[in-house]
Amino acid sequence: MKRHVASLLAQALAAMREAGELPADIELPQVQVERARDRAHGDYAANTAMVLAKPAGQKPRELAEAIRARLPASEAIAGVEVAGPGFLNFTLAAAARHEAVRAALREGPAFGRGDAGAGHRVHIEYVSANPTGPLHVGHGRGAAFGDALASLLETAGYDVHREYYVNDAGRQVDILAVSLWLRYLQAAGVAVPFPEKGYRGDYIATHARELLDADGHAHVHGADAVTAGLPADEADPEAYLDALATRARSLLGEAAYRRVLDFALGAILGDIRAELAAFGIRFDRYFSERELADSGRIEGAVQRLTDAGYTYEAEGALWFRAAELGDDKDRVLRRDNGLTTYFAADVAYHLEKLERGFHTLVNVWGADHHGYVPRVKAALQALGVDAERLDVRLVQFAVLYRGGEKLPMSTRAGEFVTLRELRDEVGKDAARFFYVMRRSEQHMDFDLDLAKSESADNPVYYCQYAHARICSVFRQLAERGLACRDAPEEAALARLDTEHEAVLLDLIGRYPEVIEAAAVSREPHQVAQYLRELAGAFHTYYNAVPFIIDDQPLRDARLTLVRATQQVLANGLALLGVDAPQSM
Repeated sequence: MKRHVASLLAQALAAMREAGELPADIELPQVQVERARDRAHGDYAANTAMVLAKPAGQKPRELAEAIRARLPASEAIAGVEVAGPGFLNFTLAAAARHEAVRAALREGPAFGRGDAGAGHRVHIEYVSANPTGPLHVGHGRGAAFGDALASLLETAGYDVHREYYVNDAGRQVDILAVSLWLRYLQAAGVAVPFPEKGYRGDYIATHARELLDADGHAHVHGADAVTAGLPADEADPEAYLDALATRARSLLGEAAYRRVLDFALGAILGDIRAELAAFGIRFDRYFSERELADSGRIEGAVQRLTDAGYTYEAEGALWFRAAELGDDKDRVLRRDNGLTTYFAADVAYHLEKLERGFHTLVNVWGADHHGYVPRVKAALQALGVDAERLDVRLVQFAVLYRGGEKLPMSTRAGEFVTLRELRDEVGKDAARFFYVMRRSEQHMDFDLDLAKSESADNPVYYCQYAHARICSVFRQLAERGLACRDAPEEAALARLDTEHEAVLLDLIGRYPEVIEAAAVSREPHQVAQYLRELAGAFHTYYNAVPFIIDDQPLRDARLTLVRATQQVLANGLALLGVDAPQSM
C-alpha cells in the first residue's frame, strides 16, 4: 500500500507539470512516503510539497493543496489531508485494511514476498570462521544475522547465493596441524611438550585420538626428534610454533604432513558444518581458500594490481598503494619470503565473486575486521570496480552472561562457550532471535537466564507464545464443535471496530512494507522488532476481547483476523530461522 500511495503522488506531480502548474523543466523528486507516527494523523505521510516548494517557487501548504487536488481517485484511500507546514496525510479505506488480512490468508507463507530486488544477484558471505576450532557464541551472532539477512533479501525478491569462505591455507592452519600432531604423539605415549600458543581445546585431543585410531603409529616420532634444536617456547612462543611446523614437515614428509593437516581440517570443518545445520544455517557453497591459491587466482589478482600501477617493492616485499585510495596505509601483497598475504587472497576472492556475475557482494564480518573494509574497497577501486558494490556488515561479538557473570572467550586457550553448548542450554530459537534483536554493529550482552525464562520479558517466548495461543483458540473452537464458517473472502471484517482490532489490522498491512524496508537497509532486526509489536498487540487483544462468541459473523471475523495474525507471525519467525510452535 505504501507503493500505491507513492504512485498516486507521482501521478499527481506529473499531471501538474503537464498542466503547467509546475515548471516544465523542474526535476521531480523521488517520492518519499512513510507510515504516520500517530494513527490520528492517518496511515501515511508524505513531505513531497515541502521538498518541492523551493524549486517550484511556491509555499509548501499551498503546493500541498494543489497536489491533493491532482491526486487520482483510489478506492484504497479514504481521505487525504494537508497538515502542519505541508505534510500530505493519507488515510486508508477500511476495505484496504481488510484486503491485507485476506491477502495474508490467501498467500500464506508467501505473504510479504516482494519484488524490490527483482533481477538483482546478491552474494552473501557469512560465518567463515577459521576451521581451527568449534564455533563459539561469537560466531553464532554472525551466523544468525547472515542467515536472516539472506532470507530477508530472498523474501524481497533478490537472487541470493550464500557462501562460507574456508580459510584452509596459511599459518593458522599449520598451527592447527602441529597442535593436533603433538596431541596425537601424546596419545601414542610420546612425552612431547605442548606449545604455549598452540590450540589447547579438548577438541584437539579428541580429534588426535581419532587420527591415532585411523592411522595407528604411522606418524609417530620420538620427543627428541620433534624438539631438538628448536628455540625455547617461553622465549618466543610464536617463533617456536613456526619452527615446530617446519620440523613436522621435515619429519613427516609432505604427504604425511598433508594427511595430518587435512585430517584436522576435515574433522573440525565437519563439526562446523554439523553445528551450523543444527542451528538452521545453510550455505549454497563452502569456498576453499586453498583452491583459490591452487587455481592461480591469487597470483593473478596481484598481477592485475601491478599492471594497473598500484604496486611497488620495498624491504623485499610487494606492496599495494592502498593509502592512495582511502586506506590508512599501504598493504603488503607478497612478503619478503615470497608468500602472498591474506589480503592478497581477499582481493582474489572478491574478484572471483564479481566474475561469477553478482551485482552486490555482502560480507558479514566480525567487528574486529573493520580495518579490512577500506583496504579491500581500495583494491576493488584500483581494479576499476565500483567499491560500492561491496557492502560489509560488521557484527559485534556477543558477550555471554550467566548469573550476571561474564563467560570467557579464547579459542587457542580452549576457554570458550561453543555454539552447541549455547544451543543445548537455551535452544536454537532463543539463540537465533536474541542474536538478531539489535543492529548487528551494536554491542550485545546475551543474558542466558532471560533467554530461558518463560515470561513476557523474553522476546522470543513472547512471540512464540502468541502463535501458540492462536493455535489454542482454534483447538478450543473444535472442542466446542464449532468452526470458522465464513471463508476469508466472505468474512464480515467490517464488524471489526474495536481499537485493538484496528491496531492488528494496521500491523498486518505493514508486514510487506517492513520486509522491503528491512531488506533495503540490510537490517533483520526490524523484522524482530515488528514481531514483538505484533505479538504484543495480539496478547492485548486476546486479554480484552472474547473470540468464541455466539454472534457467528462477528466470531468468524475475529477468527479470520487472528488467523491472519498467526500466519504473519509464522512467516516472520521463519524468516529469522525461529520455529512457530503449535503449543507451549
